[in-house]
Amino acid sequence: MQRYQTKQIHVGSVAIGGDAPISVQSMTFTKTANIAATKAQIDRLTLAGCDIVRVAVSDEADAKALQQLRAQITIPLVADIHFRYKLALAAAPFVDCIRINPGNIGSKDKIKAVVEACKEHQIPIRIGVNAGSLEAQFEKKYGPTPEGMVQSALYNVKLLEDFGFTTLKVSLKASDVPRTIAAYRALRPLVPYPFHLGVTEAGTLFDSSIKSSMALGLLLMEGIGDTMRVSITGSLEEEVQVAKSILKFSGRQQEGIYYVSCPTCGRIEADLIGSLEKIKQNLTHIKAPLHVSVMGCAVNALGEAKSADIAIAFGKGSGLIIKKGEVLCRLRGEELIARFVQEVELADKEYFENLAAGK
Repeated sequence: MQRYQTKQIHVGSVAIGGDAPISVQSMTFTKTANIAATKAQIDRLTLAGCDIVRVAVSDEADAKALQQLRAQITIPLVADIHFRYKLALAAAPFVDCIRINPGNIGSKDKIKAVVEACKEHQIPIRIGVNAGSLEAQFEKKYGPTPEGMVQSALYNVKLLEDFGFTTLKVSLKASDVPRTIAAYRALRPLVPYPFHLGVTEAGTLFDSSIKSSMALGLLLMEGIGDTMRVSITGSLEEEVQVAKSILKFSGRQQEGIYYVSCPTCGRIEADLIGSLEKIKQNLTHIKAPLHVSVMGCAVNALGEAKSADIAIAFGKGSGLIIKKGEVLCRLRGEELIARFVQEVELADKEYFENLAAGK
């Protein structure tokens, strides 16, 4: 799939834009000044595979905590600033990126001061435009519409460019799918900078997963997007897991298992749901982009197995393991799942050995 080529920037060690992989971001919900609690959340996100983490900087105590916090974590740190531009100045020496919402930062002089601090410390800025907090002139003329979001972004991009600053990325977030898609689509041909994708205030795990899959998945399939966050109320690992699934199913990330499993019906003679969960729990470490089929009977299994790297078909008391369309064996009970996990691990090993050998 074609992808829009954008200017590449770096947030710490993570490249964003150009030909860099699309990165996954998340955000803590602790009080940042509580360093131990914030670090614990960042550690959980890092373990889940998060590439970049953002923390809220709401007051001087949060800003002062950044130096110590950054020294204790292993992924890039972004300071999220609203209203008080001086907090951005205090944060700049100790983070890898500053995120500002120009609609609530204030005057040009305040934004220029933030720019100068980011220049000094050689860190990028994310221009975070939200439909719910546009500058007064755009809110009055356009309302909280995609056009208003785009005009705000263009104004602020030009403002930073006029200050001699081009190490930036842009986000255009609304709380619903249509406005989010429309805004990103409209702005994409107009600026060369990388886009951070997201649906803001997306809601619970269920609602956010659907909203984000629709909006972000579609944009990614159209070649739009360089980094992303799935915003889920009160969640951490789930944000990363959903984001990585969207990347995988949109075809933008080739890592880990792509599962195909049957929707269940009256022909099933085994505990397919429980078996699938057991299989997934035992294969979370797999990194190779393998297609794995888990079927509850033989009716669809052989057809699905033709396009799967490894397949398993459960039957009454026993089941088949199929590799590249060929039946390897028929086994019973726990032995069947154990052998299946072993075959997937072997396929993972073979994939990376072939990659190293240039095959």
